[in-house]
Amino acid sequence: MKYSYAEYVLLFKAIADPTRLNIVDLLSCGEMCGCQLLDNFKITQPTLSYHMRILCESGLVNGRREGAWMYYSINGAVIETMSEFLTEIKSNKDKCISNSDSQCNC
Repeated sequence: MKYSYAEYVLLFKAIADPTRLNIVDLLSCGEMCGCQLLDNFKITQPTLSYHMRILCESGLVNGRREGAWMYYSINGAVIETMSEFLTEIKSNKDKCISNSDSQCNC
């Protein structure tokens, strides 16, 4: 799936925070309960909820409720799309945004 630049910005902003990037790294090992995530940080439960809301709203993380507990997992499809985007940026290609019909004579 292709995203717009604005959508990519939201995804990358979501992991631009060290705590959220660490959460994504922890979740790369598999689904975790919120209390398991909390054990890895020196933050309060409301602060964890704040970070999880940002990650879930961005689409990077999926959350599911089981009774009183929230379980979180990585959205692999979104991570793969971000990876493909970064691969595309670093590759040489004939059609590039900078190859527009510019009037510059440099």
